Amino acid sequence: MSSEQQARVYQPSAEAVSRARVSGMDAYEALCAEADRDYEGFWARHARELLEWQTPFTQVLDESEAPFFKWFADGTLNVSYNCLDRNVKRGDGNKTAIIFESDDGKVARVSYADLLVRVCRFANALRDMGVKKGDRVIIYLPMSVEGVIAMQACARIGATHSVVFGGFSAHALRDRIEDAGAVALITSDGQFRGGKMLPLKSIADEALDSDAAKSCKNVIVLRRTGADVNMVEGRDHWMHEVVDGQPDTCEPEWVGAEHPLFILYTSGSTGKPKGVQHSSGGYLLQAAMSMRYTFDIQPDDVFWCTADIGWVTGHTYVAYGPLACGSTQIVFEGVPTYPNPGRFWRMVQDHKVSIFYTAPTAIRSLIKASENNPDCAPTQYDLSSLRILGTVGEPINPAAWEWYYENVGGGRCPIVDTWWQTETGAHMITPLPGATPMVPGSCTLPFPGIQAAIVDETGADVPNGHGGILVVKRPWPSMIRTIWGDPDRFRKTYFPDDFKGKLYLAGDGAVRDKDTAYFTITGRIDDVLNVSGHRMGTMEIESALVAHDEVAEAAVVGRPDELTGEAIVAFVVLKGARPTGEAASQKVKELQQWVGKEIGPIARPKDIRFGENLPKTRSGKIMRRLLRQLAKGEEITQDTSTLENPAILDQLKGNG
Repeated sequence: MSSEQQARVYQPSAEAVSRARVSGMDAYEALCAEADRDYEGFWARHARELLEWQTPFTQVLDESEAPFFKWFADGTLNVSYNCLDRNVKRGDGNKTAIIFESDDGKVARVSYADLLVRVCRFANALRDMGVKKGDRVIIYLPMSVEGVIAMQACARIGATHSVVFGGFSAHALRDRIEDAGAVALITSDGQFRGGKMLPLKSIADEALDSDAAKSCKNVIVLRRTGADVNMVEGRDHWMHEVVDGQPDTCEPEWVGAEHPLFILYTSGSTGKPKGVQHSSGGYLLQAAMSMRYTFDIQPDDVFWCTADIGWVTGHTYVAYGPLACGSTQIVFEGVPTYPNPGRFWRMVQDHKVSIFYTAPTAIRSLIKASENNPDCAPTQYDLSSLRILGTVGEPINPAAWEWYYENVGGGRCPIVDTWWQTETGAHMITPLPGATPMVPGSCTLPFPGIQAAIVDETGADVPNGHGGILVVKRPWPSMIRTIWGDPDRFRKTYFPDDFKGKLYLAGDGAVRDKDTAYFTITGRIDDVLNVSGHRMGTMEIESALVAHDEVAEAAVVGRPDELTGEAIVAFVVLKGARPTGEAASQKVKELQQWVGKEIGPIARPKDIRFGENLPKTRSGKIMRRLLRQLAKGEEITQDTSTLENPAILDQLKGNG
């Protein structure tokens, strides 16, 4: 962190400090000290205070099979019961649980009592189809109330859900159905996004048209757009028909705290996506706990996390965390720039949003949109209801942080810049809004109870001010339990032998400030790119490219991008002659569309360059370091004498 950054310290306002659950740094440090004194006791206290247990746990942390840690393993509970029934029983049945605003601006409100009935009816429908505890169900839906209902219904009957982002392709969906061995798929006839109607059911049909997906016996289809779709008799069922006539109550399936609540697939440094498996008890504990501490959620708050349920942020801070705290939240279908770039700010104004949580990519795009459309700038709207802002998905650059703070928060709302991952389940390093002095670009200090550190390649701590590898030294309740069906990959990926299997490897580099000990994330240390907050494995994109009939070889790297944080750059060798000029432009478009079909639009390379070969050493190793420099437009200054053909570098500078 530069001295200039160090000088820009923003203190929480007196109002934020006075009303916060964690009020001032003394209160934060007291929580951390409690965890240091009695680690298990700290988590056990919160688990008893924040969750309702059918069978109280007697054991907190079981480390006997490390790194396959277990939390509260002899306790039983139900996640859906904790999110819904508990709030209705305490008298909040009439409280609004979800305010849904659709792509066209229409608004629907669902109370906790209504949501409980709708979840129970859908859970009963799933049971009638034979879905039972331990079965896997794939959810491939647009952002909708029904998406949350589907997740909660699976949790209610003890089925393990796996949500697949609605922008993923048939190929990606099929792979996830196959890997999970899913017995059912919940999808929609289509979705609305930015005024356009996009298909989902036809993509699902293509995914299911394979022996790889033969485990999937039932498909439930939400009628969202009214588009004509193919319905396979005996397999496909309309959602409104299967819930019609179902009882309004459904006895929850009480499961062990370690029961898999969900599997969520994320890109790794190999071609095959990783099925990150999360538990029920420990995961829900930290979802609720971070809502209370990071967002300081209060009974009168209106909370809005803009993430899609297809990502972990939409799991923890849409489908589970807000409901576990009895909060009112916004669920949003659409994009921030439709029908105009003031959409987010108009919604904050209309719904009196008090806590707003979004991605740096969205902030950066809205900065640019505000400059081009001054009438849609946040300063044109009444945002006085806001009291806390948050960012998620990637580090936020200081300039965007300050714009967000001044123009959206009016210089009075603390920003919680949260660092966490699909694998961590909940916030790991973050400011607390009523306690932590903020530094733009820094995620500041660990969440209470989290032992984050920076080490070198041997696992030894590095001094503050020196960059290194971000690790977590002790297990925490919401951590990944394993990679579905691949425990060896789990161990090697997250608890490598280099660290004697004792440190959780986050895969990010970081540095701590010499004076404040604040963390700043410096980027990935593996072959994973962070594009608009979405992790994309380079190997996965490379595999998609070489699956094209005309591609002989491909290498993918990232380069900094002002809008998306990181952009995908692909270097491609075709089986035929290297194209140039217009032919190269056409081939770029073709390959971009191909990757979009194979994986999804988010994986399309922004830049594709063609060469007769890739820069390799004489032993055949691709020099990715050189490719990263080429992608950034930097001059190659280091020695290239070890390359098999140094002239290739000139070809890969562009498609001229």
